[in-house]
Amino acid sequence: MDVVLFLPETYLLLMALAFFCQSLWKSSAQLNQGIAVFLTGIGVFINLYTLNMTGDLFCQAYRVDLFSQTFKLLLSIGLFMIVVLCRKNKSIEERLQPEFFMFLCVSALGLMLMVSSVELITILISMELSSYSLYILIPISKDISHGRIEAAVKYIIFGAAATGIMLFGMSYIFGLTQSTYISEIMKKMPELIGQPVGIVGILLILCGFFYKLSVVPFHFWTPDIYEGTANETVSFIATMPKIAAAALLIRIVSLAPAGSVDLIQVLVFISAVSMTFGNIAALVQKDLKRLLAYSSIAHAGYILLGILTLNINGYSAVIFHITAYMLMNLACFLVISTVSEEGKNVTISDIAGLHKRSPLLAFTLAVGFFGLAGIPPTAGFTGKFFLFIAALKEGHLALIIIAAVNTAISIFYYLNIVRSAYGQDPDGLPSVPVSFSNRLLNYGLIIAIIILGVIPAKFIEFARTACETIKL
Repeated sequence: MDVVLFLPETYLLLMALAFFCQSLWKSSAQLNQGIAVFLTGIGVFINLYTLNMTGDLFCQAYRVDLFSQTFKLLLSIGLFMIVVLCRKNKSIEERLQPEFFMFLCVSALGLMLMVSSVELITILISMELSSYSLYILIPISKDISHGRIEAAVKYIIFGAAATGIMLFGMSYIFGLTQSTYISEIMKKMPELIGQPVGIVGILLILCGFFYKLSVVPFHFWTPDIYEGTANETVSFIATMPKIAAAALLIRIVSLAPAGSVDLIQVLVFISAVSMTFGNIAALVQKDLKRLLAYSSIAHAGYILLGILTLNINGYSAVIFHITAYMLMNLACFLVISTVSEEGKNVTISDIAGLHKRSPLLAFTLAVGFFGLAGIPPTAGFTGKFFLFIAALKEGHLALIIIAAVNTAISIFYYLNIVRSAYGQDPDGLPSVPVSFSNRLLNYGLIIAIIILGVIPAKFIEFARTACETIKL
């Protein structure tokens, strides 16, 4: 049974080894991409098979429950969609595609390990496994420009700094509690809060998760990395690490004592600042990837709205919103990757008249940005509604007002992009061909975003059930 509990992670490792072997001899790009789509598709079904399994592994440092398996399923679905998105990969050299898919799998493996980790050293190793793969993925591109190298170096420097800060905090906590298990540490939380060193240690550990979520003030890397990295790689960075970071943050915060005022105040402040800074900075952006980077900072603030409630209503709202965010973001990056010429960055002017050049892509873009703006009937609206209600029930009225104002601000720059796609003439820009696989992915994302927004009851009920298993 223990082997079956670890089946999704084992399968990802075997996938990575398969791509490594494939990189040893020359093969066509079409074959590489076909194998990647097939294998990641099987991975989704493996995660569905293990969804309801429970147990502890590796001396109880690794917990398998409905909560962790739900996030692993989201990660496997996200990986499958990203691989399909890469079918007509314009940014990655054909000879490097096996390595590209290999490091995608290794990074996803690290994130899957992360969502089940309940011990500090296991958490650190999982985060680093994912990060090291991304350090290699970021500079992989046909266009090895100064921007690509700069993005890779910045990500390594900021990642190393975040790891060092987090490790420093872990050493403090271990010294005070004599344990690296989260459950044992949380039992001694009242004692830690009473000591300045304990508070510092906890905050330093949280810095690592905030770095993955890209919240202020740990956001500095985000805009430059998004702008300087290949379109297909950014679609992974923009979604997958945030899913794992949200899962781990929920697992840790859920064990905090009731009424942890200091922790709530920290989360409230970071949430408000992240929403405000992200949306205001996005107003002046012309590059779509850079705009989505600042948008991700704002959405990290929305995610913290649910986490700071310290209850199941908030946590289930986070699961719903992070799922919607993944779908909406992938819809936007699918359009960016398809419209992009030879993997170059896409600006707002590049999508002028997109409804005439490719009606399907224009509609996908509109649905994606409507969702990110929180406009009904998309999943983005429903996700924000659940987050706002959960926070309001805990008395965070001022924070809800800030979030509502920020949502209004975001509507301006999101709809400005849609206006460019539908309200301007192409001005000689060529039509955009869409492959069969990308066409199917477009339809799938549109349907998922709208259905999740219109009929959320079953999913939110499932999310609540998953959250109830955290403390078991």
